[in-house]
Amino acid sequence: MSLQHIFEKLALLGAEWVLWLLVVLSVLSIAVMLDRVLFFRRIRTNLAELSRRLRDMLARDDVDGAMSLLDGDSSVEAAVARAGLVEAHRGPVVAEEAMASARVQQKLRLERWQSFLGTLGNNAPFIGLFGTVIGIIKAFHTLSISTNPEMKFIMADIGQALVATGVGLIVAIPAVVAHNVLQRKVRQVMGRTEAVGHVVMAYLRSEGGKGQKSSGGAVESDDGSDSEARS
Repeated sequence: MSLQHIFEKLALLGAEWVLWLLVVLSVLSIAVMLDRVLFFRRIRTNLAELSRRLRDMLARDDVDGAMSLLDGDSSVEAAVARAGLVEAHRGPVVAEEAMASARVQQKLRLERWQSFLGTLGNNAPFIGLFGTVIGIIKAFHTLSISTNPEMKFIMADIGQALVATGVGLIVAIPAVVAHNVLQRKVRQVMGRTEAVGHVVMAYLRSEGGKGQKSSGGAVESDDGSDSEARS
């Protein structure tokens, strides 16, 4: 049996299985959208209030209070700030790197399932078109073996085949819209993490400056040489 005959037999199965595939993909797409909506609602926080309270606590050197505040917040912004405060005792550079690492990890959480929506949005029309092609092949095969074909039945088969293309578009359009909306949401959240991160870094760098000024060891002179501090 030639390869062409194998594909012809596949085409004669009709486009119904393609429609069922699109239905399954549509259900999965809706499930992903609902999951992402619930996720973003769960991690939502009042950025202005969080930044104000965090800034006030750090201004009073109340690091424990700031940690308690962040521990009680499930947002991405709080997770990034918490990562910086955990490493605060090791200096501003280490804390900044810790927050950068936390941002990468949190971004992966935010972008979960986005690739599925993007892939579905790009390829669902082609899946529907594939179903249409299969349906048309079947219609013409019926026409070729029929001794007394009636055009209304042939056109009905072709019309049913075209439904697959329409269903593919119906599946693809919401997936594309959801993918674009989620991408914009991720950019917004990551920008908010930068804002909270700057609050933490402002505190750490100010503390580092105070520590250098008040240290009793060797201090650096204006010409770059070290001199011992005098009592």
